[in-house]
Amino acid sequence: MSKLILASASPRRLELLAQIGIVPDQVAPADIDETPAADESPRRLALRLAEEKARAVAKSNGGAFVLAADTVVACGTRALGKASDEREARKFLTLLSGRRHRVYGGVCLIAPDGTERSRVIETQVKFRTLGTEDLDRYLLHDEWKGKAGAYAIQGHAATFIKAISGSYSNVVGLSLCEVDGLLRGLGYPVKEV
Repeated sequence: MSKLILASASPRRLELLAQIGIVPDQVAPADIDETPAADESPRRLALRLAEEKARAVAKSNGGAFVLAADTVVACGTRALGKASDEREARKFLTLLSGRRHRVYGGVCLIAPDGTERSRVIETQVKFRTLGTEDLDRYLLHDEWKGKAGAYAIQGHAATFIKAISGSYSNVVGLSLCEVDGLLRGLGYPVKEV
């Protein structure tokens, strides 16, 4: 049986895969430039980054299944990456306050024979209006660090969520429905849980 490599350093993605009984044989984060291209839409950015990560890892791991993903939080046409500091995190959260935004999850799977399948999953998230006290309390924790849009839906920011439409696991970091379908579709032996 071919091994499965997760091209991501995200502990959340490992936890999500474990929920559906999948434990990658190897974790090999891809080192790529994640800078958005000029005029690149958030949807396209999520897809491109997932594909580039998968291809970079597959290049040196022939004969394996390689799974990669990327999450982009978008407010309108603006992609909100990982906040570089607390000030930028506050700016992102203020922008999302009281608004609906989209979370795009790019997923790419490359099979041992080189067949590549990619998807973009879109989830809409509505934040309640956040006050200064909400932001101060949230930013006391380091939960915002390393998170697209400066929040983790599965943590303290769950109290900000007024509504969600689409895949919850996509917002956490990996749409399990899509990943399960991609793995099965390309012949990876997914165990029934």
